[in-house]
Amino acid sequence: MQWFININSIAFMMRAIDILAVLGLIYFMLSLSNDRRTLLMVRGIIFLLIASVLSDRLGMRLLNFVLDKLLIGAAVAMAVILQPELRRFLERLGRGDLLSLIQPTTNRRTAVETDSVIEEISDAVIELSQNRTGALMIIETGEPIDDRDFSVPGVKLNALLSKELLHTIFQTSTLLHDGAILIREDRILAAGVILPISERAASREIGTRHRAAMGITDRVRNCFCIVVSEETGSIAIAENGILDRPISSSRLREILETKLGNYRPTTLGRTVPRFNWLWSSSIFKNMVSRKSSEKK
Repeated sequence: MQWFININSIAFMMRAIDILAVLGLIYFMLSLSNDRRTLLMVRGIIFLLIASVLSDRLGMRLLNFVLDKLLIGAAVAMAVILQPELRRFLERLGRGDLLSLIQPTTNRRTAVETDSVIEEISDAVIELSQNRTGALMIIETGEPIDDRDFSVPGVKLNALLSKELLHTIFQTSTLLHDGAILIREDRILAAGVILPISERAASREIGTRHRAAMGITDRVRNCFCIVVSEETGSIAIAENGILDRPISSSRLREILETKLGNYRPTTLGRTVPRFNWLWSSSIFKNMVSRKSSEKK
């Protein structure tokens, strides 16, 4: 009798390990890309996988056959779409550096630099609004945005962020004023960036800039956009495909302080909820610190 109980316990533990392993694999799959459409495709594959298992258990052989073939095709398509991310994942796997998928990165901006960035952006946006000069700014809040998420990557600048430079770029007499600028930390990486237009239903009052801001933030999660209307001078914020307008100058500064001042830890898995509680466990901290000391 005791032997039978032990067998059942072992079988239950193996089943639990199996489920946890699948959940971990799903997490890593979801963390490979920051493109929302890719995430929806991954979720679709997960749905097909669940349906395939259920059809096999219920004895639906024909349905199971069709779903298996669909899974094979979907897996090949995902391998092509996520080629850069898969290569980076396999490189880390080969180095045994999988803990970096969970470990939060440190903020590369100091408090002084953050305050300076907030000041320069807010002052520039307020003055652009007062002059009714149209502007569109993409501000990263996490991992770098892939150029493939833009319709046209624009002109590379990699210039130090300043109020004067922002004013110069968005003057109607310049060649780069008609696109967006990409801001990463305290630098303007590119100007004249052409963004995908949002397909969401929106008010007819908003223009192409606002729809472009909705489009990129709907596709990419680790950013938000500031839009200045050329017609009215009103300021808007776009995040997660949703437009918040109009906002006051004081509200703009509050948003910048919230999003840029309070740095949120990110990992290579940059599009799924962070397991900060997992990282805060002393077990994982000790594992990484021990590994770092061994490398030194």
